[in-house]
Amino acid sequence: MQQAFFVTGTDTEVGKTHVTCALLHATRQLGMTAVGMKPVAAGADADGRNDDVVQLLSASSMTPPLEWVNPFLYAPAIAPHIAAREAGRSIDIAVIQRAFERLQTLADVVWVEGAGGFRVPLDETHDIADLAQALALPVVLVVGMRLGCLNHALLTAEAIAARGLPLAGWVANRIDPAMDRFEENLDALRVRLDAPLLGVAPHGENPVQAARSFHLSALQKSGGNKKPG
Repeated sequence: MQQAFFVTGTDTEVGKTHVTCALLHATRQLGMTAVGMKPVAAGADADGRNDDVVQLLSASSMTPPLEWVNPFLYAPAIAPHIAAREAGRSIDIAVIQRAFERLQTLADVVWVEGAGGFRVPLDETHDIADLAQALALPVVLVVGMRLGCLNHALLTAEAIAARGLPLAGWVANRIDPAMDRFEENLDALRVRLDAPLLGVAPHGENPVQAARSFHLSALQKSGGNKKPG
C-alpha cells in the first residue's frame, strides 16, 4: 500500500530536512521504496539548486523529475510568500497536488517536507497548513529540542488538530546538544503529545545513522495517504 506523510516543524531551522532524510532512510531500511518531496523551497545557489532538495533526492530510492520533487523554488532565502510575490510566480497548490500524485506512483512512501513552521504563509490567503490539508496527509512533527520547544510543540499540535489532520508521530531533534534538562523536556512532550515518539535524532549524526534509532511501526496505525485511484 502506498503511503505518504507531511513533515512539519515547530519552527524554521529545527532540522526538518535532516529528519526527513532520516525518515527516508528508515523507510528504505524496512525494505520499502521512498521518495522525498519539497513542494516549496526558498534559497538557491549559483547553479540554481536548493540544498534541502538536493539532500532529499540523495536520500530517496529514485531520482524523479525535479519539477515533481520541488515544483516551486525561489532564489532568495526568505519567507515563501514574499519570494513568490517578488518573483511574480505564485504558489499554486493544485500544481503541487498533481506533482505529489505523480510521486505516489513511483514509491511505497512519499515524505513531503513543508517550509518553515506549520502556519508559514504561501500567499495572502493560504499557508503550509492549507497545503497539508489539500494533500490530506497525516503529519509528522519535528520538534527542535531547545529552550522554548514545549510551547512551540504543543501549539503546533493544536494547529494540526484544528485543521482536522492526524498527528501520526513526532521526532525529537537534538539541535542544542547542551540543552538543560533534556530528558525532563522529552518526558513532558511524551505525556502531552497525543502521538508516538518515532525517535530521537542525536546531535551530530548523519541521516543514515539517525535512521537506525527511528521506529516507524507506529505510523502504520495512521494509515497514511493512500495512492489515488
